[in-house]
Amino acid sequence: MTAQIPFAIDFHVHSDDSYDGHEPIELVLEHAADIGLDGVVITDHDEIGESLRAAEIAPEYGLVGIPGVEVSTRHGHLLAIGVEERPDPGQPFVETVETVRDLGGVAIVPHPFQRSRHGVRKRHIRDADAIEVYNSMLFTGYRNRRARTFARRREYPEIGASDAHYLPNVGRAYTEILVTPDAANPTKAEIDGDDLIDAILEGRTQIRGKRTPVYKSSIQYAKGAVRKSTYLLTSRTPLVPTVPASMDRSS
Repeated sequence: MTAQIPFAIDFHVHSDDSYDGHEPIELVLEHAADIGLDGVVITDHDEIGESLRAAEIAPEYGLVGIPGVEVSTRHGHLLAIGVEERPDPGQPFVETVETVRDLGGVAIVPHPFQRSRHGVRKRHIRDADAIEVYNSMLFTGYRNRRARTFARRREYPEIGASDAHYLPNVGRAYTEILVTPDAANPTKAEIDGDDLIDAILEGRTQIRGKRTPVYKSSIQYAKGAVRKSTYLLTSRTPLVPTVPASMDRSS
């Protein structure tokens, strides 16, 4: 029997192209390689440009390149993994899932049920490709346990990720994907993002890592709240530039 090959992938990482991200993709990729990951997916909020670029240059760092985006649906956030085009934000959750599949990707529900972070409520998750059952940025394990129970009762594949917005948190949690090599892809170096996506759909995943320390999560949440508040204030004030400009998606 051919041995399965494990790949360590962090599927939920933000760069400075997110309004609440801070790191350029080159630094994220370098750090991911340094800590032994096989890949990271840049999932900026409703922005895919830097993720596409990260996927393109990932092999220069010895990583698998997989593009993605965190889409703001009408009912909460959704990770679109393996897409090269951003689904339109603001559409119903189920329609966005279908769009992600039409674009050749997989639709993963991040931090479900956590409304303070735009998690999708249970009643809206009527269809998806996988559930993020371990998000390292949660303060307690309750939401993760609830997500895991939900996924297992409905037999959804399970994903773990860091949801990192700062470099030290990248890879704090990640997913180990088990890929069975075949004649076309006999070695690790020849397996690409499509093979990993297929493995996710088949449920060949294991969760690795641990929660981000509470004080680090608190800092991230606080800074994010300040940025959102500043944006709301400046976006409604005439003659004052919108800050941060990356949150202004109207252009």
